[in-house]
Amino acid sequence: MAKVKVADVIVPEVFNSYVIERTAEKSALYQSGIIQPVEGLNALAAAGGRIINMPFWEDLDGDDQLLKDDEALNVNKISAKKDMAALLARGNAWSANDLAKALSGDDPMAAIGDLVADYWARRWQKVLINILNGLYDGGGSTQGMDSNFADITGETGDAAVIGSETAIDAIYKMGDAYEKLTAVAMHSGTMAKLAKDDLIDYVKPSEGSPDVPVFLNKQVIVDDGLPKDGDDYTTFFFGAGAIGYGEGGAPVPTETDRDSLAGDDILINRRHFVLHPRGVKWTDDTCSEETPDNDELAMAANWERVYEAKNVRIVGFKHKLSN
Repeated sequence: MAKVKVADVIVPEVFNSYVIERTAEKSALYQSGIIQPVEGLNALAAAGGRIINMPFWEDLDGDDQLLKDDEALNVNKISAKKDMAALLARGNAWSANDLAKALSGDDPMAAIGDLVADYWARRWQKVLINILNGLYDGGGSTQGMDSNFADITGETGDAAVIGSETAIDAIYKMGDAYEKLTAVAMHSGTMAKLAKDDLIDYVKPSEGSPDVPVFLNKQVIVDDGLPKDGDDYTTFFFGAGAIGYGEGGAPVPTETDRDSLAGDDILINRRHFVLHPRGVKWTDDTCSEETPDNDELAMAANWERVYEAKNVRIVGFKHKLSN
């Protein structure tokens, strides 16, 4: 039986663009609006270097002044600060024979593209979870993140349990910026508890699309990689664009190879990208390689808040599931 070989259907330039686009389409994080492209970040990610500098202007503050006919206004200044992101250089390779068998009689390009795009969508989610673990390691111990963290596990009875009231209290850690939070990521155990309490609603975004779970009008994303320490769970609320995204383009993003003796085709896919919590800079204190791994992303020492707390658009909520 004739087999479809990956090298016969992969055009590297076309394939790479297709996978980047499909990764976004398949990512629940992207669809929820948590991850959004940042203008200019693609160019910065492709410019070289392991750290991407993103300067910004601080907001204007101070009281207004009375106008007087015999006294000039005091002149204030605007200050600049710098957000910093780590370039994430990742890749993987797959033997094509198993894929080729599965693809026979199908659309090989679309099937291979979907498989690889699904893979990268899952890796995005893994990267984000490790970043969250870093931001809230030890309960918001990252420099400046305590104000965006609610821990009720030390309370007694229902006051320690996630529910509508305790979750609303956590959301209001954002103060009058609470409406910026539009999505929530939780462990499946938390999802099950809220579903049993009839606190999960389901909405259909468009005709023919699957129902989307919603908690307190916020789209729910479920992942068992989220922090769980015994009976303590951590849930995260996000605002749109809380995580900035840019794709830098690896020097050789996609290529194929062949081991003729083994009869194996090989597909290699590399990504240079940025997934960065806006307003919490990467300090690079513990990174020992050219680019950080997931364990380093999960270290609090590598993160420091540089935006005003209300503008970070992430709130961590540590809670129990029962009293």
